[in-house]
Order: sequence, then structure tokens, then C-alpha cells
Amino acid sequence: MLLWIIATFVAFFVKGLCGFANTLVFTSILGFGVNNLNISPTELLLGYPANFILTLQNRKKLNLSIVIPLSLLVLAGSIVGAFLLKSVNAKYLKIFFGAVVIFVAIETYLRERAKKKAELSKILLVIVGLFSGLLCGLFGVGALLAAYAGRASKSSDEFKANISAVFIVENTFRIIVYLFFGVITLSSAKLALMLLPFALAGLFAGIKCSRAINEKSAKNIVIAFLIISGLSLIARNL
Repeated sequence: MLLWIIATFVAFFVKGLCGFANTLVFTSILGFGVNNLNISPTELLLGYPANFILTLQNRKKLNLSIVIPLSLLVLAGSIVGAFLLKSVNAKYLKIFFGAVVIFVAIETYLRERAKKKAELSKILLVIVGLFSGLLCGLFGVGALLAAYAGRASKSSDEFKANISAVFIVENTFRIIVYLFFGVITLSSAKLALMLLPFALAGLFAGIKCSRAINEKSAKNIVIAFLIISGLSLIARNL
């Protein structure tokens, strides 16, 4: 239980700090000894209220021209991911997840170093949205969405508002799908309820730190952690 508490607090501290990556951190910590079928529904139930909090906090910065198309594309891929979660070997899921963690970390690092933001592409929007929907169904991971929303958003507050709003739509749909497929159980709901105070504590601590710490430094710490976690997760499952 201690590992669950640590994973919850750290994951939602990161969520409050930069607006995403909570699922990556949560799954990376617990993925070494817990089946993803147990991790994903618990993290989903914890992340749902966190996304409402961040969206309400930054609601004045919402950009519906980003939120609406991304939400629709994510929904298109989510049901496929939820089905695969029950039918694919967890070992291979973890290897794939580790590769996704590394990819997202490197992409984020390169984007932060770029002097100019890359031009937005409609084709990229479709690819990222559909693939992110698949990842959300498998792991609840919206990191590729974050990579795109980070390019499209003009500020950190706008980014948090946009990405959290998309997550609310995706989370609502995925909760329904998970219930239909029996992925969410009474035990996962009870576990989420027990961990909720730690999630909220981590979230508000992260929000507070985001106002005091240099944003670039915080992102670099998260990037380094994600790369190490991804490499470790792949190595332990090969």
C-alpha cells in the first residue's frame, strides 16, 4: 500500500506542476510489480477530479478550437485501447509503454529547445489524436496530446486548461467503457477512494510549486525522470 501512496502523491504533484504526465509517473512507479489492468482504472478515477480542478482554475484560458477537435479524435481511439487492455499480454504492454515514455520525453525536450514553435499540421492533429486515444484506452496516457497542445497553446495556463478539458471528455468516455468491459471493479473504486486524499495533496502541492519554481527547470526534471523510468520499465520486461 505504501508504494501506491508514494506513486499517487508523486504522480499528482507532477500533474499540478506541469498539467500532465501523472499517468506516466503513476504507471512507471507501479509498473514494476502491479498489472496494468489494476493500475489504469485506479489512476483514471483519481485523475478525473484532478482534471476538473485544473480546468476550473484555468477556465479563462480555454481555447475551444483546440479542445473540441482533439476531444473528438481521442474518443475515436479510446474504445480500441480499452479492448486491447483486456486482451494483450501485460508484459508487452509495459515494454510498449516504456518506449512511449521515452519518445514523449525526448519529443518534449526537443520542443522546449526549439527557438521557433513548429507550425500546426491538420494531418498531425488527426494522427496524434487517434494514437493518443489508443494510448488513453490502454494506459490512460495523454502525453502525445500534451505534446500537440503544448505547441498550440500560448501559455502554461492555457495549456493546462486545454489539456485538462480534453482529459475530462476522454475520462468520462473511458469510465463508461471500462465499466462496460468490467475493467473498473469495486476493489479499484475503493482503492481510488482511499488514495484520493494523497492525490489531492500532491496536486495542490504541485500547483503551489508551479507558481514558485522556474517552469523550464520543472519540465527538465520531469523529462529526466520519464526517460529513466521508461528505460527501466523496458529493461525489466525484456
